[in-house]
Amino acid sequence: MSANPESALPIRLNVDDSDSPSDVVDALFLGRFATGEQPYSHSSSLDRVRSGATLLPSAATVLREARDDDRSATLAEGDGWTLLVSRWNRGADVTVTATTAELARKILSEATDGAQDEPEPQPENVTMGFWYVSPRRGPHRTTRQIAAGTWEEVRSNYTAPVADAMDRLMKVTPDDIAGRLLLLHGPPGTGKTSALRTLARSWRDWCQVDCVLDPERLFNDVGYLMDIAIGEDDGSSKGRWRLLLLEDCDELIRGEAKHTAGQALSRLLNLTDGLLGQGRNVLVGVTTNEDLERLHPAVVRPGRCLARIEVGSLTRAESVSWLGTEEGLGREGATLAELYALRRGSGPASVPKQDAGADAGLYL
Repeated sequence: MSANPESALPIRLNVDDSDSPSDVVDALFLGRFATGEQPYSHSSSLDRVRSGATLLPSAATVLREARDDDRSATLAEGDGWTLLVSRWNRGADVTVTATTAELARKILSEATDGAQDEPEPQPENVTMGFWYVSPRRGPHRTTRQIAAGTWEEVRSNYTAPVADAMDRLMKVTPDDIAGRLLLLHGPPGTGKTSALRTLARSWRDWCQVDCVLDPERLFNDVGYLMDIAIGEDDGSSKGRWRLLLLEDCDELIRGEAKHTAGQALSRLLNLTDGLLGQGRNVLVGVTTNEDLERLHPAVVRPGRCLARIEVGSLTRAESVSWLGTEEGLGREGATLAELYALRRGSGPASVPKQDAGADAGLYL
């Protein structure tokens, strides 16, 4: 094998002062894949690389190395394979091209084995996955430690009927699951997302929780949907359930969704109780600001929902108890967001009555 990978490039590489050494390393890496000399490629992304990990197999020969302020790129090779390591902060992308698919997988495994640094989870934290479509890697999942209080700590953030319903939901086990859809609906600022974080903590012993950052794309991209339906294990034991969270999906599940969203609604329903969801322990959690009456009847039909909870404002008495004062509160109570704003001293903006116009008193 030649020690000069640039000889494999099928095109002339023009470099000017706008290119960095890292750009050159990236271009050189593609040469053997582009010519077909090494037609197989495998890659992996790591969120937290262990200190001291080189991400290079023991037999690697380094050909190029470039370091910028916030990124480094290393090009290495071995018998029948080429490897590119791109690193930034504590994250890294590792890509291998090779003469066979088996060799590419083997070298990638050697480079990344034991390199991921998993911090010890704190008692108040829960590991949550985040799915999105990356322009470079396609459907991709990353994980983060998310702070979440216990249900006992946050229960007072919800009005009594909601808290009672949440009491039952927080205690659900796999044996209790009937419907596969979890629906939280209600006005903005009432704490729907906060409730889901707490739910992730309450269920963490038996359920992996993943948030889909681009739900509008999920049900319009069959490949993306299949990747998520198949899932990506977080390293825990088999048999765990997965809860996919889709936030603010108003257009997807409102009454006219069948006309405006095409097949998206049908695919959502298929994932919850159709063929797509068969044999998979998958729950789907959806939040929406829509009123229940405006939701599509197929979404709220009996037997489909594990829970269907309308999350509303606290009553005035509950708001006074939560805030510890009546100052700034109206007669109708307040949402959780409004209460936190009042506690910070940044409550709803208002206009004095003598200057009020048609738009006075709007919550900003």
